[in-house]
Formats: sequence, structure tokens, C-alpha cells
Amino acid sequence: MALPSSRAITNSPQALDLTPLVTSITSLLQTLNPKNPNPINLSSAPLNRFSPYLEPNLVIQVINKQTNPYRALFFFNWAANPNPNPKNYTHDNKCYEAITNLLLSHSLFSPAIQLLEKSQKLSDFFVSKIIKANGDKGNIKAAIFWFQKAKAVGKDNYLFSFNTILGVLVKANKINIVKTLFDQVVKEGLVQPDVSSYTTLIRALCKMGMVESAKKVFDEMSCEPNFLTFNTMINGFCKKGDMESASFLFYQMVNEVDCLPDTVTYTTLIDGYCKKGEFEEAMKYMDKMVKTGCLPNVLTYNAIIYALCLKGEVDEAKRMMSKMRLNGVKDNTATHMSILKGLCVVGRSKEAIEYFRWMVRCNMDLDAKAYGIVVNVYCKLRKLDEAILLLKEMSGRGIYPNVSSFNSVFRTLVESRELDRAIVLLKQMPQLGCSPNLLSYSTVICSLCRAEGRMQEVRYLVDDMLQNGIVIDATMYGCIVEGHSEDGNEEMAVQVLNEMIGKSYIISSECFSIFIKMLCEKGMIVEAENFFEDICRTCPLIERDSYRRVLDEHLQITQGSSKEHKLEVSS
Repeated sequence: MALPSSRAITNSPQALDLTPLVTSITSLLQTLNPKNPNPINLSSAPLNRFSPYLEPNLVIQVINKQTNPYRALFFFNWAANPNPNPKNYTHDNKCYEAITNLLLSHSLFSPAIQLLEKSQKLSDFFVSKIIKANGDKGNIKAAIFWFQKAKAVGKDNYLFSFNTILGVLVKANKINIVKTLFDQVVKEGLVQPDVSSYTTLIRALCKMGMVESAKKVFDEMSCEPNFLTFNTMINGFCKKGDMESASFLFYQMVNEVDCLPDTVTYTTLIDGYCKKGEFEEAMKYMDKMVKTGCLPNVLTYNAIIYALCLKGEVDEAKRMMSKMRLNGVKDNTATHMSILKGLCVVGRSKEAIEYFRWMVRCNMDLDAKAYGIVVNVYCKLRKLDEAILLLKEMSGRGIYPNVSSFNSVFRTLVESRELDRAIVLLKQMPQLGCSPNLLSYSTVICSLCRAEGRMQEVRYLVDDMLQNGIVIDATMYGCIVEGHSEDGNEEMAVQVLNEMIGKSYIISSECFSIFIKMLCEKGMIVEAENFFEDICRTCPLIERDSYRRVLDEHLQITQGSSKEHKLEVSS
């Protein structure tokens, strides 16, 4: 490709368009294709023809164009010392920032650090980038290590690194460390926290629910708050439900010439009032927002639409969505999810199903929650075929169903006495991308215990459950004892009840009654008395007198039946 002269580029009215040069350099770098940070036996001589055109903006554009960081680094290293160098080009800080950002975005920490150290550019600013990159990768220890190093690098000024480590710690939910670190730095007196430092601390305290502490920091700031500080504090009050304090801060913000409320401010307040059920107040702020020329965004409209749907005013929510579109704001999946939930709230189940199917046809990014809503609708309508089919459809689309969706189906299946289908679905769950939990097993197992002659299947399911690491709870134990007792299998009933006693589980009076009845009918009076004593000794929380009454009642019935039998025999 023929290259334009440097004079032509300089004097051309399109001098800022460096696209042809960037494309040519990128093409050459693809051909050279360095495989590592320091490629051996790879000559940079082919790049020499671009040396007359070197200037920071070109270098930055070339770096940003590269998807392969090794190509960018190869070009950067050549441009640092081109031969020839007719314009005496040297990299400026913006160039170092571009290459550092690219290397760190690809987790190439060592090459980035070596480059900065070799060029003596390892300043507080660049260390802050290393801190953030480590934080983004979840390596909090490395982030803290580099913050400590920033103190040595920056000496009496490491504000960039300080603000960055605060942000990393907040993102990682290391909130307690944030406050400790902030206080330590202030005590050392080497760095004066700025508005960004205070805003991050306020965000951390609000995240912990310590809104009053955050407000104290806000009031005692050594610098003026900006709109981000106000928005953070307002958001903290809104999440707490303290709309009065949030509103007070809003009006304080209105009086700040350099700190006027923005879309985030209004949206935060609108969402806060909506979630608290104060819809009229939310609409007042919506009106104020429009009057001040602050345009609502999709989050603003979604907050209103969600509140309307929660109130059951789905048609009004649809009208709000139409208004939103007319105002040039595009709806998103969250918008339609609210309407879907709203249709379910007001009992318009068939319409909800149709709406969901329309969402699927529109290729919306639907998650397990969206499908779960419709699974619940099908369960309420007792359309179990459709509910199970939808669970399988989710799996086919690569969406892992929530266990709660399966549990809704299990509950409906057992209510409809379709126990065989429940067992089949329970066994299919892992293949459909979801592991059953205790409630899944308990719903099916306890229903089988109440059915006649199904205790063999119960044993198989219990074994399967235990192999999956799920422990039998007191409720399931009680169901199993009742099931064996109703079947007249005293051996298994006694074994399971002994397990319960050994684990100090509380045995319900109903379970005790069914078990004792079975023992008494089999003439095991002594055993019944012994079990009563064992239960009272290991489960002190039970009402001994009520259990004694249950035992005496069954003993009287047994004795009465025995007397009648003797009279019949003698007569």
C-alpha cells in the first residue's frame, strides 16, 4: 500500500483521519504476529517505513485497534525507539496509559509492570490501574499489596491508588476494611481524601445498611459533595425506605448551583417511592423531572411500570409503556417482566401465558425467573403437561430451571394424586439441569407415605436422597414412621422412630398417635410404654401430659377390645 507523505497528512483538511495508517500498521502487525511479550528473532524493521508519521494520537489508535496485546506491545516497543526517527518522536503519558490498559485487560500483569518500571512511569496513577485490574480479577490480596507499594511510589501523594483500592474493596464486599483503611490514611495525614474518597466510603456504609453513619460522613466531609455523593446518599436512604430524608437531600441538592439533580437522582427517588407503595409521590417526582428538562430513561419508566403492575393496574402499565416508546425510550426485558408478573397478580392467567409466548417469539433474554412465573401459572390452572413441557423447554434452551419451579409442579402433582409422574420427574431433574432439594424429596416422599402400599418406593427415594447429601429432617422422619405404622410394619416403624429419638428430633403428637395405635393393635403394650418414656426423656420440649393422654387413650381402646373379645369367646 502506498503511503501518503507526512506533509500531505499534516496539511490535509482530513489530517485527523488516521484510519489508512492505522489499517496499514495493523495489517503489518498481523503478518509479523508476535507470540509473546519479547519475541526472539522477529525484526521490527518492516515498521520503519511508518516512523515519519509517528505521533501520540496515531500510536494510541493503533494500540486500541489491536485485539492481540502482543502485537500492540511489539508496535509500542518499536515506536519507543524507532530507527529512523525524523520527528524525534517519544511516547507521552497517554500512550503509556493506552498500552497499560490493553495489557492489564488481558491479565498481562508482568509485561505491563516491567514496561512501566523500565520507563520509570510507575507512578501513583499507573499503580491505581494495576490495583483495579487485580480487583476486577478478584485478586484482592494483590490489589492490597499494590496499594501498599503505591505508598512507596507516590511517597506523600497516592490519592489515585487510595480511591481505587476503596472502590475494589467495596465491590468485593470487604466493607469493614474500607472504613479501617480510610481512617488509617486520614490518621497518617499523607493523603487528603477528595470527594471521590468520601463518596466511596459513603457507598460502602450504605451497602452495609449503616445509612446514619454514612450521613454523618456526608455531613463532616472536608470537601464539597458532588452530584455522585448526593446520589449515593439518596440511594442509601431510598433502600432503607427513609423517603423523607432522601427527599430532604434532594431539595438540598436543588439549591446547589454546581450539583443539580440528574436522571439518576430522579430515578432513584421514583423507584424508592414506588417500592414503598407511595405511587402518587413517585409521579410527582416524575412530573418535576420532565419539567426541569431531565429526560426519564428506561429505568425510570420501569420503576413506574413495576409499581403499576404491583397495584394490579396492568392496563395502565401498558399505556405507560406506550408513552415510553413515544418518548423515544426503548423498553427492555425488565419492562415486559413487570407486565407478565402484573397479569399473574390480577389473575389474568391465560393472557399471561400468551404474553410470555410473545416474549419468547421476540427472542427476549428470558431467565429462569421468567419461565418460573409461567410454570406457576400452569400449576394454578392444573395444566401439568404444559408446566412439565416448559421445564424441559428451558433445559433445551440452556436455561437452568430454579428448584422452586420443580417444587411447584411436585406440589400440584401430589395434590392431583399423580404420584407416579412426580417420581419420574424427580428422577429426571438432574438431566434437566437442576438438583432436587429437601423440599423436592419431602413433597414426593411424604405423599407416598400417605398412600397405601408405597413404602418400598419411599425407601428407594430416601436412599437416593441420602446419596445426594441431603439429610432427612424431622418432618420427613415423622411421615416415614406414619407410613410404616399405617402399613403395620412395626419393625421398620420402630427402627425409624429409634433414629428420630437418637437425633433428639421432636416427634409430633399425630405421628406418636399413629405409631402407638399400631403397637397397641399388635399387643405391644410394654413397648408402647417404653417408647413414651424414651421420647419424654430425649425430647423435653414436648408436652408430656398430652402424649400421656394419647397413650392412655389407645391403651383403653386396646383393653376394651380385648374384654369384648373375651366375652365373645366365653359366650
